[in-house]
Amino acid sequence: METPNSTRWPDLPVDILRSLFERLSYIDFHRAKMVCSNWYLCSKQTLGPKGRSPLLLLSPEEGGCRLYNPEEDRVYVPRRYFSGCRFLGNSGKWFLVADSQSNLYIVDVFSDEKIDLPRLELVSKDGCVHNLEPLGDGDFEEMLVGRNYGIRKSAEELRGRVWVDDKTGDYVVVCRFDRCDYMRFCKKGVDRYSEIQTRVGVNVFLKGQDDMVLNGYNLYVFTPRCSLRNIDLSGKDGFEDVTKQPMFTWYKPFPSAEEKERMRAFKPISESYNIAVTRSGEVLLVHNYTYESTTTFEKHRTFGVYKRQLKHLEDPETSYKPWLVEVDSLGDEALFLDLGITLPADATLGIEPNSIYFTRDDRFRLMPLSFLDICVYNLVTKSIKRFPTLSSKLKLKDAQWFIPS
Repeated sequence: METPNSTRWPDLPVDILRSLFERLSYIDFHRAKMVCSNWYLCSKQTLGPKGRSPLLLLSPEEGGCRLYNPEEDRVYVPRRYFSGCRFLGNSGKWFLVADSQSNLYIVDVFSDEKIDLPRLELVSKDGCVHNLEPLGDGDFEEMLVGRNYGIRKSAEELRGRVWVDDKTGDYVVVCRFDRCDYMRFCKKGVDRYSEIQTRVGVNVFLKGQDDMVLNGYNLYVFTPRCSLRNIDLSGKDGFEDVTKQPMFTWYKPFPSAEEKERMRAFKPISESYNIAVTRSGEVLLVHNYTYESTTTFEKHRTFGVYKRQLKHLEDPETSYKPWLVEVDSLGDEALFLDLGITLPADATLGIEPNSIYFTRDDRFRLMPLSFLDICVYNLVTKSIKRFPTLSSKLKLKDAQWFIPS
């Protein structure tokens, strides 16, 4: 007769496995279901953990990646090492990854399920004026169609956004090189990229790109002239620029008297502007300001959130003047700047209301004075929470907030 000690882990009874799975944290649950086929099938019959608290994907200087759960104050090592990879953006548990050979793919960081993407040099012939030729070691040469000389581009300059629908499996990827005059995108069912011009043939207020949010098939681009461009990527044939007319500019906010007084005692270090899209579809402007005390030399960071308001002038049909109104509260939402969206706040899941989840300024564009600063900022109390355990345990070159599902 076999003793209980002789029972192999993969052959544990289903009722015991279910009891085990129900006691695991979200990350451990997804790790456990990958042990074997029997455990995976049992996980499908288990409700699993209810928690979907915000997690951090960490990129240590030594390479690879780690997963960090702030609620547990615990660092996890994923099944896959991701050597030589850069994580450009995420959508839930899915991350847009560029490997050491400059191949792009989307990966589930819990299961290693992978979606391969077309090579960047493979673009559609219609409407494209730029070709990319890989040079090795992550470098490219960008050439205008019909020209025999080009400009060298580094994979380190590559920026990207991704959106994945867990229910349908649909996805969209948008990528660009820093300080480039175009973006490229592809989606499920298409084996090559299409090109979106950001300067040639574009309204002067809509030229360039300082920030970008991909929310489903809607692409929002914040331009250097502080205007907002809206592009619909859902069509079968390319894309459609659905920017609303008449055109108006989103002026940057002026500092208040209180801010000016505070700034006299501090030295400014960096300043940036980003956009974010709420659950209702409203676009917000987020002002991020970093300064240093002139006496203690301590660094401080503060945020301001603004929404756009139109004021009618003489002719309400053709004339508009934009006003920026400061938002004192996000209500029952939390803002994740790495994603550029707001999500429902839920104390049971550790998602704090009226809070901004932040990691760095230059997620989308290169900024010489940017630095990694993993924190949660409360808009109401103006307080900021950091995670000292991370800095003491790991030397990080990057980190991204994400919601596992």
